[in-house]
Amino acid sequence: MTDFVLLVTIISIWIAVLEAIVIMSGAIRFLIRQSRTKFVIPENMDDFPTVTVLVPAHNEDLVIAITAEHILRLNYPEDKVQIIVIADNCTDRTADKLRDLKNRSSYKHRDFMIMERTGTGGKSGALNDALKLATGDWICVYDADAAPERNALQFLIQKALEKPDLYGAVFGRNKARNRGQNFLSKCINQELVTIQRVHHTGLWELFKIGTIPGTNFIVKTNLMREIGGWDEDAITEDTAVSFEIMKKGQLIALAPQAEAYQQEPEKLSVYMKQRGRWSKGNFHVIMDNFHHLFNKSSWRIKLHVMYYAASYFWFMLAIVISDIIFVANIVYQIVHLFMPDVSTPFQFAGDVYVYLVVAWALMYFIYVLQINLALASDIGQSNTENFIISCLSYFTYAQLFLIISVKAFGSIILDKIAGRQSNKWYKTQRFG
Repeated sequence: MTDFVLLVTIISIWIAVLEAIVIMSGAIRFLIRQSRTKFVIPENMDDFPTVTVLVPAHNEDLVIAITAEHILRLNYPEDKVQIIVIADNCTDRTADKLRDLKNRSSYKHRDFMIMERTGTGGKSGALNDALKLATGDWICVYDADAAPERNALQFLIQKALEKPDLYGAVFGRNKARNRGQNFLSKCINQELVTIQRVHHTGLWELFKIGTIPGTNFIVKTNLMREIGGWDEDAITEDTAVSFEIMKKGQLIALAPQAEAYQQEPEKLSVYMKQRGRWSKGNFHVIMDNFHHLFNKSSWRIKLHVMYYAASYFWFMLAIVISDIIFVANIVYQIVHLFMPDVSTPFQFAGDVYVYLVVAWALMYFIYVLQINLALASDIGQSNTENFIISCLSYFTYAQLFLIISVKAFGSIILDKIAGRQSNKWYKTQRFG
């Protein structure tokens, strides 16, 4: 039985490695094709559609003025942009700082609304209330800490106009503005870069599959109203709405030049709380959409569900088992030096354990390779320090994902037993 469990674990790890190689090949092809493409910023944007920019904010007085000013300065026709900042159940000076900004002479002519809200539903509820007031052809969402680059919105719209009947939403890339603060923020930065420059680009290049992030994306206003807005029961409303868009037969396109900078956690406690909610939300989305594997949904939806299910259930379980076996045997070898009579807790026939070590080593190699491929594609990030961090992060930062996922799954089970709801707005701690 032990040999069978280990064999299944090894096969699972090899499949995970194969998946990573396939996605990485797509990312490489995307990068090669992108390097040959010249992107031109148009001088005349008269034909560009109108856009309503929504910024949900809950007690964000440390960052909201900076974010709003970045949005006001976007390189997009001012008469085509409506800005709605939702000060949701704020007990700080978020609304006051927005009013100070709005009253500046340079911004008095702008269509800039400050919506002070006291409703329920968290971020999703705030977005849904603002959606009722939206007048633009497209909705653009930025988090309160997201500072978009000047041409970000323009690049999002340009991509949407390539296939306006097919692209229901377009998403850009987000960067960590505080990536150099400490080891944690440097690891988060590498994770962001890898997900966006390998996983997102690979999936888009090979399968035309995209997922809306929490910020820096646009979606058709009529489409959002058609699907009923954001799900107020979802913890990760962005992933949930991605599946709803795909169900409508629309694609979520990638605009790699559209970039925004956001704050990332600098404390482990803040990080664990943030990622715990993300993991829990993604578990919910997987379970809510798992039935698509067995109905007549499109192959993209099925593949997307399989990708999430494999990452959060199958591969995670295989890695947990392999890590337990690997660590237990190392501990045994150490204990055996002092207590020869102690026997290993796992007995394997032949060279099965050797195959596990080989699979683990290959997984580690692919992990480091993916990160450094992503860093090499982002100007200024491929350096010796980041290479060393990428090698160390597998044994430190990456292992947090296992802890977070197991805790999140356990929390879901407890929620089901106790009948608890867990969709309250959780705001990542900001800094000035």
